[in-house]
Amino acid sequence: MQTRSLGNTGEHVSALGLGCMGMSPVYGTPDEAESIRTLHRFLDAGGTLLDTADVYGAGHNETLVGKAIAGRREAVFLCTKFALGGLSNSPAGINVNGRPDYVRQAIDASLKRLNVEYVDLYYQHRVDPNTPIEETVGAMA
Repeated sequence: MQTRSLGNTGEHVSALGLGCMGMSPVYGTPDEAESIRTLHRFLDAGGTLLDTADVYGAGHNETLVGKAIAGRREAVFLCTKFALGGLSNSPAGINVNGRPDYVRQAIDASLKRLNVEYVDLYYQHRVDPNTPIEETVGAMA
């Protein structure tokens, strides 16, 4: 599979990434074994970039991805997101949380569910209009 440079980070990732949201109970109840087989086929084909989030399936998706990449962590560029949780504070009624204490709790919980020591890209799903972005980013540092 072709690769691309990820910005100016020096990291190279597969030209195709696999978004994993649909592999958890979001739009229905997918077959977990088939989802893991899909993840393995993607990795076997040379795919490296996997994208998940703590909110997908209320954490189920990260647990699923963690199972699928067990023993293959070094071959994966692992991305996960945070910020959809807590009290509703956006005009759309989405629960957005970028408070530093939540950011720290969220990454700790994600690492545990993914069964990894680090993620390669951790990013904010939505910007919290009530938390200065500098505070959110500071907690990510």
